[in-house]
Amino acid sequence: MTAHAHKKLYIKTWGCQMNSYDSYRMIDILTPLGYKISDNPEDADMIILNTCHIREKATDKVFSDLGRLRPLKERKEEAGGKMLIAVAGCVAQAEGDLILKRAPYVDLVFGPQTYHELPEMIINASKKRIVNTEFPIESKFDLLPNENTNQGVSAFVSIQEGCDRFCTFCVVPYTRGSEYSRNVNDIIEESKKLVDQGAIEITLLGQNVNAFHGDGLNGKAWGLGKLIQEVSKIEGLERIRYTTSHPRDMDDELIETHSLEKLMPFLHLPVQSGSDKILKAMNRKHTRDLYFETIKKLRKVRANLAFSSDFIIGFPGETDKDFEDTMDMVRQVEFASCYSFKFSARPGTPAANIQNIVHESIATERLMRLQKLINEQQRNFNTKSIGLTLPVLFDRKGKKSGQIVGRSPFNQSVYVNGNEQLINNLVNVKITEGFDNSLTGEIIVK
Repeated sequence: MTAHAHKKLYIKTWGCQMNSYDSYRMIDILTPLGYKISDNPEDADMIILNTCHIREKATDKVFSDLGRLRPLKERKEEAGGKMLIAVAGCVAQAEGDLILKRAPYVDLVFGPQTYHELPEMIINASKKRIVNTEFPIESKFDLLPNENTNQGVSAFVSIQEGCDRFCTFCVVPYTRGSEYSRNVNDIIEESKKLVDQGAIEITLLGQNVNAFHGDGLNGKAWGLGKLIQEVSKIEGLERIRYTTSHPRDMDDELIETHSLEKLMPFLHLPVQSGSDKILKAMNRKHTRDLYFETIKKLRKVRANLAFSSDFIIGFPGETDKDFEDTMDMVRQVEFASCYSFKFSARPGTPAANIQNIVHESIATERLMRLQKLINEQQRNFNTKSIGLTLPVLFDRKGKKSGQIVGRSPFNQSVYVNGNEQLINNLVNVKITEGFDNSLTGEIIVK
């Protein structure tokens, strides 16, 4: 299919960084077909909603958005034009038939494993509505174009997809499929291209990223630690991060790799609960002691390593004692930041059928107590940065005039008054104030 006059493509992305990466790759696929990205859905020729199934009422939000897009499509068609509406991602994978039934104006529904087939799907969508929620035998990564959309100074590279852990609350194994790791050579080549385009920081992505076991440069399977060591050799790359990891897959090689200067001293390591009983009910396959031991090993390798985590509160069967175990864990570890949510059942997951539901008011009260403690720790961590000089990677303008925003090595948002020309650069900043969610500082003039 040859490129025509430019068509406008609008993509809305929900959820994880993996979805952001997928959206960039969809742009790569559609660019040769004449599509150019647009910030405005009003006059788009194609709209893609790249959806996430993790949060509560995810499907409702998709239908709400689709309802707003319907009149745009109708207006365009009344004027003699054409607009394709597509739903992609994990809600599409889980609810494909329901979307077609409830939203007859949607043209394409496709899951996260099939977007490499977009050109063919678009051609077929002129004849019939498309649902593609297969798990193809061939990997989509082998079929994606070699050219990458310029992601800017901070870029994502997907290295692993899917999950074999089957936590009872999680939809990922059903929407993203079983674990698949890319080969190391392809990851290195993609990373080099992104650095050539101006990336200073690369985040390696996976649903269970530290389960990575791709074919290495020596023909043997490599773990994440060895991969990071290889990526760190790329000239011009200053920072490496990875997310999201599982406590069970923190092997000694990966732990030792945290001594690398280019690997940022901030690790998101979701634990979900501090209670062994609840961890077992969640099928997490790790204990609270293993989590503590892992944190201890990591801090031994890198004393200033900061941690964030995920917690689900009010999981079926959670008692006051189980909740206190979680609070105790948070006090012992002292997190730099955390995500915490009340349990809400995901259709199709084992936890949706568990009895012994925790009453809503109890779960709410527990979550408020946990979040109060987490917020205190987050503020303490940020205020400890006052007086430090930190290298900040500036990537955008702030809301106030003359303000620019970037990220510290510890993933904190840092706001300063500074010249916009400093955006896309690493700059030393002396931290002057610490708040709940951010820092402010002054640029150190050399």
